[in-house]
Amino acid sequence: MTERKYSRTSKEKSEGTKLPYLVLAFFSLGFIALVAIALISIVLEGPFMGQCVAVVEINGEITTDSIPASILSEGTYGSYELSKKISALNEREEISAVLLVVNSPGGSVVASDEIYRAVDSLDKPTVAYFREVAASGGYYISTPADYIISEPNALTGSIGTIMYLMEFSELADNIGVKEITVTSGDMKDIGNPLRNMTEEEQALLYEIVMESFQDFKSKITTHRGDKLKYPYFNEILDGRVLSGRMAFRAGLVDELGSREDALMIAADLAGLEYESVSDIETCTIRTAPESAGLFDMHSFLDGIFAKDTSPSLQYR
Repeated sequence: MTERKYSRTSKEKSEGTKLPYLVLAFFSLGFIALVAIALISIVLEGPFMGQCVAVVEINGEITTDSIPASILSEGTYGSYELSKKISALNEREEISAVLLVVNSPGGSVVASDEIYRAVDSLDKPTVAYFREVAASGGYYISTPADYIISEPNALTGSIGTIMYLMEFSELADNIGVKEITVTSGDMKDIGNPLRNMTEEEQALLYEIVMESFQDFKSKITTHRGDKLKYPYFNEILDGRVLSGRMAFRAGLVDELGSREDALMIAADLAGLEYESVSDIETCTIRTAPESAGLFDMHSFLDGIFAKDTSPSLQYR
């Protein structure tokens, strides 16, 4: 009897020592599950739980070219990839509003218009925030936003279109370079850097530039409407750069403030409840490609040769 009793007691003790390990294992699995959920949330660019304000950052030159990240560059998405990312926000139910953080001097007219159309297509409340510079094309893509907030010292404005051309005819004459060009029409080699541009050619290019400028102006007047302050707005259409304060005076922005102010406005427009800005859930939308690694020579070469020297219209 004594022996059997002793045996049962040992078994009970054995089971007792296992209990803490089972509890530890349970909590460990729970922790791993939470980490997995958080990682999935990051990969899917979504909130950990509940509704969020999508933060879309537009940094650097606006271009149609995508530049992969490398050890020398962070890389950038081209306008097509960015516009697809922005348009896709309409399909995500967890996103209540969009905060467009702009830090760009502008760029290609075609690229700017592609992103503009994506922003204009959003059916969620959209706020644009100007961090340091949102000039020309940077402002252009922001015009469809429901509300625009700028840092007081941010650089913006520069409303207009420009086309860069170079001419080396005198240099070519001095070093004895002669070009023979056979064309199907008088203006086929317009912009040829080895000869002077004719008045007719210059008039044609001016018409193209002004057509693009009028489209830029039309989009501002359409979206900003009676928010614009005349006659000051007409004065700044000469392409001048503006501070945030000057832009506010012209009616180009609705408010001077910080990123936190912009985030709270986005939450207010979406009807999200919060007590402080830290309560507002955000989901960051990736707007730059990830680096392929230290030895990604393809990315390195793409970064070097990404620039195209051919003439193009620019909002900058």
